Parts: sequence; C-alpha cells; structure tokens
Amino acid sequence: MKKHLYLLGWLVISVAAYAQPASPKTDWVELVNPLIGTDSKPSLSNGNTYPAIALPWGMNFWMPQTGKMGNGWAYTYSADKIRGFKQTHQPSPWMNDYGQFSLMPMTGKLRIDEDERASWYSHKAEVAKPYYYSVYLADHNVTTEIAPTERAASFRFTFPKTDSSFVVIDAFDKGSSIKVIPKERKIIGYTTRNSGGVPANFKNYFVIYFDKPFTSAQTWHEKKLAKDTLELTSNHVGAAIGFKTAKGEQVLARVASSFISIEQAEQNLKELSNDAFDTVKQKAKAAWNKELGRIQVEGGSLAQTQTFYSCLYRSLLFPRKFYELDASQKVVHYSPYNGQVLPGYMFTDTGFWDTFRSMFPFLNLMYPSLNAHMQEGLANAYKEGGWLPEWASPGLRSVMVGSNSASVIADAYLKGGRGYDINALYEAVLKNSENEGPMDAVGRRGVKFYNELGYVPYDVKINENAARTLEYAYDDFAIYQLAKALKRPQAEIDRFAKRCQNYRNLFDKQTGLMRGKNQDGSFQSPFNPFKWGDAFTEGNSWHYTWSVFHDVQGLVSLMGGREKFVNKLDSVFTMPPVYDESYYRSVIHEIREMQIANMGQYAHGNQPIQHMIYLYNYAGEPWKAQYWLREVMNRLYLPTPDGYCGDEDNGQTSAWYVFTAMGFYPVCPATDQYVLGAPLFKKVTAMLENGKQIIINAPANSESNRYIKAMRLNGKPYTKNWLSHQGLTAGVTIEIDMSATPNKQRGTQTNEFPYSFSTSEIK
Repeated sequence: MKKHLYLLGWLVISVAAYAQPASPKTDWVELVNPLIGTDSKPSLSNGNTYPAIALPWGMNFWMPQTGKMGNGWAYTYSADKIRGFKQTHQPSPWMNDYGQFSLMPMTGKLRIDEDERASWYSHKAEVAKPYYYSVYLADHNVTTEIAPTERAASFRFTFPKTDSSFVVIDAFDKGSSIKVIPKERKIIGYTTRNSGGVPANFKNYFVIYFDKPFTSAQTWHEKKLAKDTLELTSNHVGAAIGFKTAKGEQVLARVASSFISIEQAEQNLKELSNDAFDTVKQKAKAAWNKELGRIQVEGGSLAQTQTFYSCLYRSLLFPRKFYELDASQKVVHYSPYNGQVLPGYMFTDTGFWDTFRSMFPFLNLMYPSLNAHMQEGLANAYKEGGWLPEWASPGLRSVMVGSNSASVIADAYLKGGRGYDINALYEAVLKNSENEGPMDAVGRRGVKFYNELGYVPYDVKINENAARTLEYAYDDFAIYQLAKALKRPQAEIDRFAKRCQNYRNLFDKQTGLMRGKNQDGSFQSPFNPFKWGDAFTEGNSWHYTWSVFHDVQGLVSLMGGREKFVNKLDSVFTMPPVYDESYYRSVIHEIREMQIANMGQYAHGNQPIQHMIYLYNYAGEPWKAQYWLREVMNRLYLPTPDGYCGDEDNGQTSAWYVFTAMGFYPVCPATDQYVLGAPLFKKVTAMLENGKQIIINAPANSESNRYIKAMRLNGKPYTKNWLSHQGLTAGVTIEIDMSATPNKQRGTQTNEFPYSFSTSEIK
C-alpha cells in the first residue's frame, strides 16, 4: 500500500508539472534534478545514475554513498541510510568505480565499520544540485554539504554541541594508505581500489585539510583502530579525527586528489583558493549556468523543461577530464595505458558503442574545441597503449562490440576539429580495421572473416557476430569518409567504400530482417527474430536490422521499397513485446525495460534502436517520425527518480533527448547532416562556440500540435527532411508552423531525403 501511495504521489506531481508552464529563467541549473534515474537496481534500470556533484567534465565527482563499498549501485533512491560521501569516477554501475575514498561525519561513539557508522536520512532533508549537495544525517544530528571544483571539493559539516564529533576517512580496500598530520590539520593518503583498466602502479592520491584543530586523531585498518601510529599502509585503512563542537558549529574540509602524486593533489587543491564554502558553491553554480545556458528553451511545461536541462546536465559529464595542471600550469596526465606521467590531454569514462550515436555529435555541434582536446586525448591513448579504447574506464576495458572509435574520430574531423594528431588517429583506425586486439573489445574480433567473407560468421564461436558485422560496416563508412577528407590513396578509399556495404550480406529476404550467417554462406537456423543476444548485442534482430546508419536507402531497397520499409518500421510498434531470453539464461534488465514500456518491440532503453524512428524521413513519411518521437519524449522521459527508460549511459540517452527536443538528430555521424524530427518547445536558442546562434521558432507548438505543417530556413521555404551541420554552424533561424494534423505532402520526394551512400556515392 505504501508503494502504491508513493507512485500515486509521483503521478500527481508529474501531472501537475506537465500542466504547469515553465517561466522564463536564467538560473538554468535550478531546473536540473540530479536524482533522475537513481531509482534503479540491477534487474530494472530507470537510468542507473547517481547524483554527480561535479563541474562539467570534472576529473572528480562526489556522491552520497548508500551502497556498500564496492557496490556499483553506490546511490539508490530507495535506500534508507548513507554510509559516507564518496569521491567517485564511476561511469556506470556495470563498469563500477576507481579512484574512490569517502568522508563520513558522526557523533557519539566512534564507529569505523561502514554499516555501523551509516545514518538514516530522508529525501525531505536532502538537497541535490549539480553544484551542491546537502543532507541531514539523523543518527548523528549532523548536516553535510559539498561544493565541487574540477579536481577538489569543499565540505561543510554542521555539528551539534558535543565533545564527540568525528570525521571518518575511508581509503577503501584492495590496497590503501593513510597518514594523519595533526599539526597541519591534514590527512594524506592514497586509494587503489578499481574495477580494471589500470596499470600496476595505479593510485589515486588525496589530501584533506580541516579548518579546526583535532582533539583526537587515529588510524584504522579493516575494522580495528590502530595503536600508537598515525600512518598505515595495508589492504584497507582509514583515519578518524575528533573535535569538540558547539551547537551549530561548522567544520570545513578542503579535499583534492590526483592520479599523479600527493604533491600534485596539493596543486589541485589550489582550485579552491582561499574561497569560503559559499563562494565555491556559487562559482560551481555559475560554471553550470554558463554551460546549461548555451541552449535556452521556452514554451514547454515545467516538467519538459526540467527534463531537458536534467538531460543536458547528464550530457556534460562524460567523458571526464583525466588530465591535471602542474605547478607551471602545463597540461599533464597519468596514463591509464602505460602508467607514466606524460604531457597532453587525456579523457576517459565513456563507451563508444553508446556515445558515438549522439553524445559525441552533440559535442561537435556545441563544444568543438573541447572535443578537439578529447581527440588529442584519444591520440595520446593510442600512442601510449597501442590501441584505441572502445570503452575506457580509465584505461582499456573489454566491454561491448564494434570499433566505433572510427565514428568518433571521423565525425570530429569532418565537422572541423583540428589541432591534434589526426594522422596518428587515422593510423589507429586502420590498425583496428585489420587486426584483433589484446582483448575482445579492442580492434575487431573476427576481422579476418569479416574482411574475407564480408561478415563475421555465426558458427565460428564469435559471439554477437551479426552486431559486429553491422557495426564494422558502418565504421568502415566512417573510415571511408575520413580517408577522402585526408586525401588518402584511392585504392584505400575504395576498400572502405566496398566494405561499408557488407551489411547487405546479412539481410535475409525471406524475413526482411538481419540474420546471422554461417561460414558456408547459409543463414543461421532456426531463426527467431525475437531472440536477444546470440547474433546480436543486447537486442534482437528487430532492433539491429536498422543499424545501417550510412545507407538507409540501400536498406529500403533490400526490403522491397518504401512502402514495405515503412510497414516494417510500423511493425516495431504494433508487435507485442515478446522476447526470447535463452541466450542470457535469464531476463536481462534491457529486455524487461522494453517489455514494460508498452511500445511493442521498440527498446529505447538501449542504444541500437534509438535512431530508428528518424528513418521514416528516408521513406517519405516524416510525420510518423514526428508522432513517435513526441511519444517517446512524453512517455519514456520524466523529471523523477524513475525518469529514464533504461541505462542513461554516459550522456547518450540524455543527448538523444536534447537533440530530439531541439528538433533534429545525427542519425549518421561522419556525415554533415542531422535528420529532422519536430521541436518539443515553442522556441529554442542555441549559442554556438563561434558566436553564431541556432534559433528555432515554433510558436504554435503544443501537445496536440506535434506535426510540421511548413518550415522556413532563414525566411525561405524549406522542405528537406534534414539540416546540414555547415548551415547550422553558420547561424540560422528556423521557423516552423506546427499543426495537429500531419502534412502528408511535405518531405515525400526523394530529393528531400537525408544522405544515403547508395544514392549519394554510387554513380
């Protein structure tokens, strides 16, 4: 019953928020709810997020820790207790964390164990903002506040009157060190706990200063206080410092860390300067408002506006900065690939299988200079590790399939990215195209089969073979585009032009779907298009059949023409959400998220199908894209703790919403085009880095008026189903007449369709 009342309460709040218009605002960060997506668990993801208290792309994030040490679900909305306040670098619960330690204030008897020191708390006494976190710890009668910089943070603890106030520092297990220096009111140490992807010498060094002398200072290991030593190195160590406090007395802590050294951690601490806590907080708020205010939306409901800016916040967190500024303010980084400290940029904590689709294209549109630094970081990763990281956290991780670094690299360069070693990056993508890597997710598994047969066979013991084939084919298109731009030899260009058509080898005319194929050329049998995994990655054939980003017209032709293609698209929504989970031997959370969404086989909670709705534009029925995109935004995104429909995934699912709410989407990165949907708001103003603006006016936009009746670009009628990157970045005003009924005459001619390799490149 309590659960039902909880859900009813959220329903009332949601309905009220959707009915309430958003007022004009310049304090954009106050619209962000970092708790969206935190009501998650391994069996069902509503985002699998945590409240990241950080600056945009900050090296260090902070979070309240409700889960046990080592639990990837470190903060869950349904939890009752907080165990500490943790520095985190976790990109997702599935990848888990590294560079982690925590602080926990308490009163009364000193308790070291994380279960014993944990305190009950309530969301009613919790404030979560990107730039600030506050919570009342009921068992200790202490309020904790956090305000971040990129590599440091300011803590403020408000204690009651007692001679038994403490702060426990936990450096975590798997190897840690701690030293208390009472005369300097200082604690230093390091933590090594990680989940992989690090060299043998990996450490995260931390330094903590307090503004109040200690009345007691102790170290501990495992769950026991140490005797007569203020310095310990062991499997699991920490410290506990004590204070005598007056009622309402505030104790401040200044914290920073470094992947390089204690001395560099001290250097990073200078980000805090001598600023008071509230000054750090205001500077962090200003940093967020600067970035969030780059895109201003007007004319939506309060809930839509909150959802938009919350998604924008998530789009500005990863990949995180993994570099530091030394004493001379030079950019340096600890390499998670070879363990050395080297000059230059480094970024990490992103998986290209997810983020090549819209998150990196979003950076290319709104933050091209930053993405150029990220490309330099990729070049450094290749030079230091010998391979491009398809999933970095912080170094190479063997997760997911494809070699989608090619898309990330090509899209950045083709959209104007410069100032980094593109030749090294091109060398790297060429190496990927001909070699398997030292682990499954680096290079291309099955590459010899793919290059010789034109596909990765089903029956050669290479899992997810059809998914690999389809992604390799698109990645070969990205290499083809980059090779042309770099004026590579024609034979090389032709090689990738041919390989990008390999998707055709898996198309089964009998079912009209993509299907695994055996080494002898026969299709895998028996074939169940609803079977998840097996030949595909976290999806089934109904999801992966559309993974021909670069040649949709080629796919249209394979399916027998536009009418059959549209019918196939329609079928995704009209079929029941049936599934075959036998490959996984249990119902994985992605399956369950599709099942409960009530949108048939459409599985927006995972990435492979997220572009599919836009494909109606390639077949002359763009109004269907406009209908379904609004349905997805309305039904699958909410500004609530269960507000996502699956894993948020490092900004990808959020960037999808940001693009779609603006009215367009990068279906095929490594081309100049964005495919049209329809805007969610009456007005969108995007301030570009070059000083130009994208202005989208749709004054008649409403819940019922979701269709584009007519469109004008810089005052001239515009009938195409796509917008160009070059045109947008030159500055543009787009006026859209919205209607409650679809205009079935607009966007129906082939010359109005977006780019496809078959129609644009093959003569």
